[in-house]
Amino acid sequence: METSNLTNKDNEILSLANNLRWDLGVNFHDTVIESIYEDASRIAQRTVAQEGDPAKHFDLKIDRIVTSRWLGFPIMFLLLALVFWLTVSGANYPSGLLADLFIGKLYPLLKQFAANIGTPAWLSGVLIDGAYLAVAWVVSVMLPPMAIFFPLFTLLEDFGYLPRVAFNMDSLFRKAGAHGKQALTLSMGFGCNAAGVIATRVIDSPRERLIAIITNNFSLCNGRWPTQILIATIFIGGAVPSYLAGIVSAGAVVGIAVLGIGFSLAVSWGLSKSILRGEASAFSLELPPYRPPRIWQTLYTSLIDRTIFVLWRAIVFALPAGILIWVVANVHIHGISIAEHFIDWSNPFAVIFGLNGVILLAYIIAIPANEIVIPTVLMLTVLQTGMSGVGAGAGVMFDTASIQGTEEILRAGGWTLLTGINLMLFSLLHNPCSTTIYTIFKETHSWKWTLVSTFLPIVLGLIVCFFTTQIWLLITS
Repeated sequence: METSNLTNKDNEILSLANNLRWDLGVNFHDTVIESIYEDASRIAQRTVAQEGDPAKHFDLKIDRIVTSRWLGFPIMFLLLALVFWLTVSGANYPSGLLADLFIGKLYPLLKQFAANIGTPAWLSGVLIDGAYLAVAWVVSVMLPPMAIFFPLFTLLEDFGYLPRVAFNMDSLFRKAGAHGKQALTLSMGFGCNAAGVIATRVIDSPRERLIAIITNNFSLCNGRWPTQILIATIFIGGAVPSYLAGIVSAGAVVGIAVLGIGFSLAVSWGLSKSILRGEASAFSLELPPYRPPRIWQTLYTSLIDRTIFVLWRAIVFALPAGILIWVVANVHIHGISIAEHFIDWSNPFAVIFGLNGVILLAYIIAIPANEIVIPTVLMLTVLQTGMSGVGAGAGVMFDTASIQGTEEILRAGGWTLLTGINLMLFSLLHNPCSTTIYTIFKETHSWKWTLVSTFLPIVLGLIVCFFTTQIWLLITS
């Protein structure tokens, strides 16, 4: 009897539960459908231009142009070229002022002060001719371009154009097994490779982020632009009639920059098919609305978070480099400086690649900062050739007041058109600077990938210079 009563109660409970489940199911179904329609309506309001909404119509009209198949890439390259031109042209005057202040005025005062207080010549050389001059060159050459490039880049970011660059480049990088956002980190690398490496944090996939880090060095940073422009002006522009020199020189520099993008894609493809094998991840990119840039926030972000941060790291690494430069030029073994020993020893090897021992030594001791490559090359060339009346002594980096003066020194050192071409290629394809190497290690926490990022460009650079030299010999023989 008790069992029967329990069973009847259970049946009643089950019946009530079924009825309740049915009611809840209907209500739940209706709720879900309504929610879906509400979400779709909100998305449509944000993304679909409605009549009477001129802002969305304006955004769509711009996007039809800047993301179109035929106009997207030309507009992108023109904008980047404009940013580079403004950076290089705008940096010339402030760089000259800083160089005149730190090197033209303060340097002689420091030397005079050291002499007046009886500082030993070797100590004055190490601290002033070495450490101080290296830091002065880095600040003079590096600060103005970064102070121009990073704000311009941040303005494009705030305006909403950079996501369109990633959208345009996505198909290329996806075919290379990389991530579409690598286009943004590549662009940032044109200002500074260390900043470009940090920018890879926007890529979620660890594999694709690692590819972006390894290949970021193929972007010409602002420390390499002066070398490219100077060498192109002297050797490429000097090889054509004067009325074509400017156009041809500029074309050569742009060609090197585009070649760097090509190497970034090619190496990304090679890595994705070998040691970093994998499929490109799905890339969901929301194109934000265009909006007026926030000037003060842009200045703070670009100057404090990027320019000062990167410049400080460069100074920290440049200081010991300047000391090393002075030491190798002034410490003698059997009556010959360490620098001359290395140059004589490495010349036969360097000639195979269309370079010379001076270039190899300059790039080794100037690893902390690409900005001091040309002053180091000039100092070492004068040291090697024994030229008199040029420079301020062994181990003292210097730059000439004119392009013609630089050309005379380089020609005296045996430089030819082939040397100039190969230096431009090697300037693109060589190891990252110390600041970037340190940043790579901080971002990857791996010595393995730091070493790969460091030596892969060197190997590629030597291979490219070797084949360029062989082709040159075939043509000229």
